[in-house]
Amino acid sequence: MAGKVFFSVTMSLDGFMAPEPVAVEDVFSPEKQDDPSVRRWMSKWAELQAWAFPQRWFRENLKLGEGGEEGLDNDIARATHERTGASVMGKHMFDAGEQAWPEEAPFHTPVFVVTRTGRDPWERPGGTTFHFVNDGIESALDQAREAAGDRDVRIAGGAETIQAYLDNGLIHEFSITLAPVLFGTGIRLFDRVDPDRIALEQTRADASSRVTHLTYTVGKR
Repeated sequence: MAGKVFFSVTMSLDGFMAPEPVAVEDVFSPEKQDDPSVRRWMSKWAELQAWAFPQRWFRENLKLGEGGEEGLDNDIARATHERTGASVMGKHMFDAGEQAWPEEAPFHTPVFVVTRTGRDPWERPGGTTFHFVNDGIESALDQAREAAGDRDVRIAGGAETIQAYLDNGLIHEFSITLAPVLFGTGIRLFDRVDPDRIALEQTRADASSRVTHLTYTVGKR
């Protein structure tokens, strides 16, 4: 039996899943670290994801060292990873991650990258292989579902990729980790999604001392 298609992201209280975009090469360039736009991006991103970095599972998976917090947030982060049999992401997210992820990329399953650029599969230690799909989001999803078997497919990001899958009725459920931060500007999670086509039902709400985790199923109006 095929699994579900879902996404799980952290969002600011005012609806943004990322700060105002800056060039990937600028974020990782030593010469650009004092650039105001880069400094703002890094500060806001760190603030948004502050709940995740102390978690034991997160630290283990990204090779950040031993130890870390255990509890609700850690359990949810681990469960999200364990349910995922394959992931789909956009080219922009891959470009950033290619520079940021450790050699043993943190997915440990096949990842299908929606892109217009041709490239051979890229195999990493630890079970992650990136496959580059040039014929659209539905083809990427079909390949991911076949690879995942009876496990779930996670639409990893970024925002435009999530929006495309959501607006085309291809998402079964999603989870938002609502962080107590305000961005004011940035990349909104639900831009370019037609609200008249989507009906949501909240199925779960879990709050820790850091964030609130909200889960919704997705139907059609």
